[in-house]
This record gives sequence, C-alpha cells and structure tokens, in this order.
Amino acid sequence: MQIVDRGIINTGERGTSRAVGTFPTTTALPDGSILATYRIGTTKDSADATVELRRSTDGGRSWNSPEHPFSTDFGGMKGSLRCGYVTVLRGEHLIAVGMWVDRTTYPNKPIFNEETEGCLPIKLLISESQDSGRSWCPWRHVPTAQDIGPPSLTNPILVLSGGRLALSIETNKQYHDVSPWLQRVVYMYSEDGGRSWGKPVTVCQDPSGRIFNWDQRAGVSVDGRLVTFTWTYDSKTTRYLNIHRRISATEGKIWTTAQDLGFADQASVPAMLLDGRVVLAWVDRFGSRSIRARVAPTIDAPFEPETEVELYRLDAGAVRVPGKQDTGELLAEMGAWNYGLPHAEVLPDGDVLVVYYAGEDDRMDVCWVRLTP
Repeated sequence: MQIVDRGIINTGERGTSRAVGTFPTTTALPDGSILATYRIGTTKDSADATVELRRSTDGGRSWNSPEHPFSTDFGGMKGSLRCGYVTVLRGEHLIAVGMWVDRTTYPNKPIFNEETEGCLPIKLLISESQDSGRSWCPWRHVPTAQDIGPPSLTNPILVLSGGRLALSIETNKQYHDVSPWLQRVVYMYSEDGGRSWGKPVTVCQDPSGRIFNWDQRAGVSVDGRLVTFTWTYDSKTTRYLNIHRRISATEGKIWTTAQDLGFADQASVPAMLLDGRVVLAWVDRFGSRSIRARVAPTIDAPFEPETEVELYRLDAGAVRVPGKQDTGELLAEMGAWNYGLPHAEVLPDGDVLVVYYAGEDDRMDVCWVRLTP
C-alpha cells in the first residue's frame, strides 16, 4: 500500500469557535463527489460544538467552504453536536445520524463525569437529504431504551445486504449514576429506511463488566457479511488492549469469536473494497504514537504487515504518557488527546481516503491521506 497524496480539509483557527476539529468522516457519493463531516468547536468538549460539512469534486484533493446544515438546538433545548455520519441510501438519497449532547440539564459540565464514569444526556438524531446533501430535513429523534443510557454513536448507519438498516450504539451510564458500568454495544434495525427503529439487540458485551468494547467500527463486505473492529479496554488493569475483530453472516444475530489482531488500540471505520479487500487504519497511541494502516485480502484474513504505512506520527515533544489510575480519569484524559479518530473510505477509482484529526492542545486540523491499496 502506498501514500499518494495528503492534505487538510479544515485548518483549526486558534482562539475561535472553529479552533478544534475532530470526529472526521467522509462519504463517497454516486456522482463521484465526496462529503466530509467533522465536529468543530472552541475545545474538544465545548458547548458550542457543531458539525460542519464540506464537499470535494476532485477526489478529495480540494474542498469547498464549510456548510452548517444541522441545528444544535433540539426539543427547545440548547445542545452541541458531537459527531455526524452520512450514509448513501440510493442515488441522491442520503441519511445522516448525529450525536446530540444536552448542554442545558448540566450546564458547564464536561461530557464525562470523572467521579461516576457517567455521561451527559445524549440523543441520536436523524436527517435526510434527497439532493446529495445540498439540503437536509429537520432533525428527528431516534428513541432508545432506558437501559441504554445516553447513547454513543461510533459508526455510520449500515445498509445490510437484505436492505435493512442497522444503527450501532454504545451504552453509557447516566451522569450521576454510581452503579457499576456494564458497557455493551447494541444494534437497532430499521425495516423502513430509517423512519422507525426496532428494539435494541446486544451484539457485543462482557457480562462481567470488566472488558469495555469502545468505539466499535463496522463495515459490510461485498458478500454481505458484517465485520467489526473494537477498541478494547480492560477496566481492572486500566489498560488498552489490542483491536478485536468479529464477523457476522447473519446481519448481527450471530458473531464469530473475537479475534485479537495483534495491534492496538483505536480502529477506524474500515474501507470495504469491491474486490473483497479491507483497509483498516488505527491509532497506536502508546506504542509508536502514530496512526497507521494495513490491508487484509478478505474480511477474515490477517492484515498483512508488509502492507503497513504510517499516516501520522506525534512529535516527540508532544507525547503524553498514560498515568491515570481509574476508568473515570481515563475518560476525562481523552479530552486532552490531540490526534486520532481515523476514518477510511473507498473512492470511485479504487483508492482509499483516510481522514483523522491532529494538531495542538488549542488548535486541531482535519487531515486526509490518499492511499493506493
């Protein structure tokens, strides 16, 4: 695999409400253009955060001015947008799902409660576009079960081989909940194109509550199978483990045993190539302190070390060594990380575009790297 080009989608503007860009994603559209979304705000966890959208018509080499189609107010309350993902349903029909954080109920509080490991109130919101993202309908709420808690969003809506949609959700605790955190990943399915959603189905969980399956990324292969890549955390030893892969041939009902891929720690949304290959980027935050990528010939094959490329490396002077002692402190520390969250997307010509954020404490850019697998 080779790096053929790189650049910046959005440059952070220090000291403004557009200082810090994170949670980048891209979606290749049928007309050959690319939509990019990313969260922008004063800091990594700020009440003024929103999701911007940019478009490229030259394969990601240049991008138009930022657009702001999504409201941060919902249900008469002020909030912020943590992230937004766009999925192509058919032709110019797109569906976007956003993670809206309530900033009214607990004003001026961080998104994670360091003492309880709880989370601010969150809603998942959906919008649709019938013109390739040039205009969007108002947000509508996706109701979630009470035992999910504030729902985290870590993946675009999946279009399954049978036509159903799947929404992947990570559970959290309420902000002041001091009970043990029994974290899990659930899917909600839609049979009507996202207008309504069924009951949650648990797809990944350690019943003991020791192992957390964070930021699970998923893709659908050309043969219809689902594959997930999970950032795995041991809450007893407070250690990040290697990425684990699971595969389902039943649209998420039954999964293979989790497979340790041999490298850590936070995976990208995978790029699923039409020939069956998979490109996965990941953040190796405490090893090489870099963002890297590899290719696997099929969704169940090893990611070949000889294909590995380095997309980004943290400057030696900016290294943060993990020294926190419990999960709550680790959650709070995530707000200080200044690079990560890669997302991979297949382009119409077969190349792969990987986006990620990187920068300094008070200014972070949204960056892209173009790969030829």
